[in-house]
Amino acid sequence: MIEARHLRILRAVAATGSFSAAARELGCTQPAVSQQMKALEQSAGTPLLIRTGREMRLTQAGEALVRHAAGILAGLTAAEEEVAAIAGLRAGRVRLVSFPSGSSTLVPKALAAMRADHPGTRVSLVEAEPPRSVEMLREGDCDVALAFRYTGAAGSGPAEWADLVVRPLLTDRLVGLVPEEHPLAGAERVGMAELAGEPWIAGCPRCRRHLVEVCEGVGFTPRIDFATDDYPAVVGLVGAGLGVAVLPELAVESVRTGSARTVTVEPAVEREVVALTLPDLARVPAVAAMLDRLEHAAAR
Repeated sequence: MIEARHLRILRAVAATGSFSAAARELGCTQPAVSQQMKALEQSAGTPLLIRTGREMRLTQAGEALVRHAAGILAGLTAAEEEVAAIAGLRAGRVRLVSFPSGSSTLVPKALAAMRADHPGTRVSLVEAEPPRSVEMLREGDCDVALAFRYTGAAGSGPAEWADLVVRPLLTDRLVGLVPEEHPLAGAERVGMAELAGEPWIAGCPRCRRHLVEVCEGVGFTPRIDFATDDYPAVVGLVGAGLGVAVLPELAVESVRTGSARTVTVEPAVEREVVALTLPDLARVPAVAAMLDRLEHAAAR
């Protein structure tokens, strides 16, 4: 019989490449990892790992088991949490992953409400941009993913998250950032085409791709001089007169704009901000409560 603890250890070995590294990640000893892997291979009736020096490589059977492990473990977690709630255990755990501007705006309010309403529920937070955050959810490494997608962007559509439970939170419009001495700094509205000759500061990879799509849609390809995932850095570069940028309103809320000035850009560019989870996890009381608190935090 294949046990869940064996699957967790196999995933750790596959991810880290060695028994010792997996042991450090799991907080146990290397001999314990080795013993559990032997037990798993005996249960499977076939080798799962090929040992080459200090490195471990998965066999075909090992690859198949790791591929199925995420769904198995997610389903098991959902079952354990739901049974505990039914039995009257007022405790739980939610692993949340969020993109940075969500972490600094929506998440604090949601976590404060969660702690006030359900003090026994533990919530952890790590940051990742989509699509990595969505991959983490599908791989079983988090329970709720705060994510976004740009309206009308290539590859964005209902099929992108068809296998997930999608809780819409808000529509986040992008605003332009120009240096305070820029001729358009005082303009009420600025057409993207008016910025065609400017150097640009771009954000995360998904944001950069969408920026290029939008600019090419109005007739030019932006000259991206700087790229950074750090929003304060974007604002600082713009404020220093090194270029222009577009940022989501959520990001602008979380930083001081300093010497940069915000302007409304046309055509309107928007992104849909959502909370995602797996169908099995959506029935877990702690996860459902976290989704509700995120929705309430977004209704501002």
